[in-house]
Amino acid sequence: MTHTLKRTTLKNRHYALLAFGLALLAASILFIPFIIANNGVFYYYGDFNVQEIPFYQLCHDAVRNGEIGWSHTTDLGTDFLSSYSFYLLGSPFFWLTIPFPNEFVPYLIGPLLILKFACASLAAYLYLKRYVSNKSYAVLGGLLYALSGFSIYNVFFFHFHEPMIMFPLLLAALDSFIYDKKRVVFAIAVFAACVVNYYFFVGQVLFVVMYYLMIMLTKTCRFKIKEFFILAIEVIIGFAATAFILLPSVIGLMGNPRLDSLPNGWNSLVHDLPQRYWLIIIGFFFPADMPAFPVFTPDSNCKWASVAGWLPLFGMTGVIAFLQTKKRDWLKKLITLLMLFAFIPVLNSMFQLMNSSIYYARWFYMVVLMMSLATIRAVEDNEANWNRAVAWSTGITAGIALLIGLMPKITENDDGTEKLSIGVQATFERFWIYVLMALMSILAFVLIFKKFKGRNPHFAIASITGVLIVSLVSSAFIITTGVLSSSTTKPIKEDILNSREDIEIDDLEEVRSDFYECVDNTAMHWKIPSINCFQSSVSTSIMEFYSEMGITRDVASRPSTSAYGLRGLFSCKYLFDYRADGESGSDNSFINEDGDTKMPYWKYLKTCNGFDIYENECYIPMGFAYDSYVTEEEFDRVGDIHKTEAILYSMVLSKEQMKKYSDITGYSDKKYKLLYGKNPEYFDSVVDNYRYGDKNYKEQCTKLASSSCSSFEYTKNGFKAEYNNQSDDNLLFFSVPYSEGFSAKVNGEDVEIEKVNYGFMAIKVPGYTDCEIEFTYETPGLSAGIKISLTALFAFAVYVITIIIYKRKSKH
Repeated sequence: MTHTLKRTTLKNRHYALLAFGLALLAASILFIPFIIANNGVFYYYGDFNVQEIPFYQLCHDAVRNGEIGWSHTTDLGTDFLSSYSFYLLGSPFFWLTIPFPNEFVPYLIGPLLILKFACASLAAYLYLKRYVSNKSYAVLGGLLYALSGFSIYNVFFFHFHEPMIMFPLLLAALDSFIYDKKRVVFAIAVFAACVVNYYFFVGQVLFVVMYYLMIMLTKTCRFKIKEFFILAIEVIIGFAATAFILLPSVIGLMGNPRLDSLPNGWNSLVHDLPQRYWLIIIGFFFPADMPAFPVFTPDSNCKWASVAGWLPLFGMTGVIAFLQTKKRDWLKKLITLLMLFAFIPVLNSMFQLMNSSIYYARWFYMVVLMMSLATIRAVEDNEANWNRAVAWSTGITAGIALLIGLMPKITENDDGTEKLSIGVQATFERFWIYVLMALMSILAFVLIFKKFKGRNPHFAIASITGVLIVSLVSSAFIITTGVLSSSTTKPIKEDILNSREDIEIDDLEEVRSDFYECVDNTAMHWKIPSINCFQSSVSTSIMEFYSEMGITRDVASRPSTSAYGLRGLFSCKYLFDYRADGESGSDNSFINEDGDTKMPYWKYLKTCNGFDIYENECYIPMGFAYDSYVTEEEFDRVGDIHKTEAILYSMVLSKEQMKKYSDITGYSDKKYKLLYGKNPEYFDSVVDNYRYGDKNYKEQCTKLASSSCSSFEYTKNGFKAEYNNQSDDNLLFFSVPYSEGFSAKVNGEDVEIEKVNYGFMAIKVPGYTDCEIEFTYETPGLSAGIKISLTALFAFAVYVITIIIYKRKSKH
């Protein structure tokens, strides 16, 4: 199959508008029916509902109220900038919501999503238009990119589309620098890409290096030292200018356990799960699978890995056609290299700072853009053998379908007997629907090509129309499946969203609450403090504490009812149990089969807006003093099962802190000689005398409550409290995560903040004194980052002036 090219006469700006407008139309047709069905809000499922929507609303409220230092409503408290710069603070789409009232924000999510699809298409067009004679094909490529499997898959992650938009613009700026000798633009592109999302920027940097080297090594462009030096200057200036957001983010996330797992051993070279190799291939030959509900490879452990890259209508047909052409080309070599990176774990991890704690393919949008470029170049190439490409594409698609769909599988029944079934996919119906969509897409392409080959602009129009129709059909199936599978939409819509005023509790904003088996981040919707949080970029002190307690804290804080001691430690006063989730005795009910609460000493208070609300009879007001202190080595003697109760008996300090405050702790080298000697097991510690159980727990909570602050109040940049110390000098504990950004005053005098209890804060208060306490927070690295950014801005101005002067002199 071949076709001849015919130039069209539309102006470039019209093609750009076409790329934007068509994607806007497609996304509108796709999402508006769901928005209308849910009274103006686009709900999906999983992370979209419980992270993206509440994050937007929480951050919107914080920015409008100037609370951009410390977020009291994110977990136990965390740095606002470092926690949300990954999700949305660098996104221009988020800042578009700021002029609107906070209650409007959920209703803006759908329109913003539609706008993102349009911007992704436009950005891809601006990059691709350089490589085709007929700009209609650049429009086609833009739509392939914006409506690709990767884009549809990652509707689940609302903040992933911003990097998709920035990446083509970054490459377009680099191309402009290399081929057009344009200066300045690349520095701006580097700055924008990093600010939008620093995590994705890491992968983009690696890709740009590969891209640049491939162009130079294949002699597509001649390497010049002078130009490379100028390029380096633009990169340095653009990157340095991001310090105002990047430096605080890096400081805030240092020590996060999700970032410190490096590739190791054979797992660096081969995936430990063979299905993962199949998934990588499948991701490019079939429409996007669904996060959380994988159908092709259910045991690949890639539920949220973003392994998707299918191009609507074309699939891999255009890529295969391009790769089979005889021309030696940098793009061929680059696509081959990218496939190698996709299949080897250690190379794949390079796109995420060598982190291998979990498998992610969230850089596949880069492959998709290169595949889109390969496809439109093949369309323009008269030498492309489309018959062979279609045969290969159909054969691989059908082969995968038959192997997975007809493979015999023996499973064991409950009674021990064996059962033979056909197909190793997760679900029969959804699998074959995916297969049908992939094969029908290839058929549609063949029909379009045979009907319109050699007839420009008819072929371009037909291809664009085909892409729009195929993408809408396949995407509608995926989005509809996600919407229908959601268990969170109904409670959010009916009882949570904008419903804070329905919860009639006066002090709800000043105390922490617990949410038993409720929709994740319910507290964020109401903007109230909580001990529950589904957010992975929180204070590392929180991570450290949970680790020491023997509790897993990876992406969320969800302490179980067995760790009921934490409710006292964290000053948790209320518990919410969503009544619609389950009857008494079920896993989703806070009431067990005997009619008792699943944690001791919680009494029913009232029912508001579908939630049964309980009050903690062992509530300890925020800010309390211990009368016992132990070293970390002593506390290690406590088993994990009792640690969440034991930490209520004694404040845990380092050996150095015990010495420093020996007048309070009672530390002496003589007393602790045995513990730090050759036989620490013979040391007599108070931890050996702790007594556990419901009754002892209540007695200890009552004791701590009697030595707590008389008042406590969150402020915009910290918190303040009043404490009447009726004993000697003491250490006052606050279950607020420790951060270098805090400073504290007692009665107007600066005091030192100590990191205690594996991640929280304490200060020394004078004996027999009424104390007015104030903690103030300043984001670590923000001031230095702003100074670096301003310096970079000055350097950028000097650079621009130098370029202008040089160009003017060159003209004379």
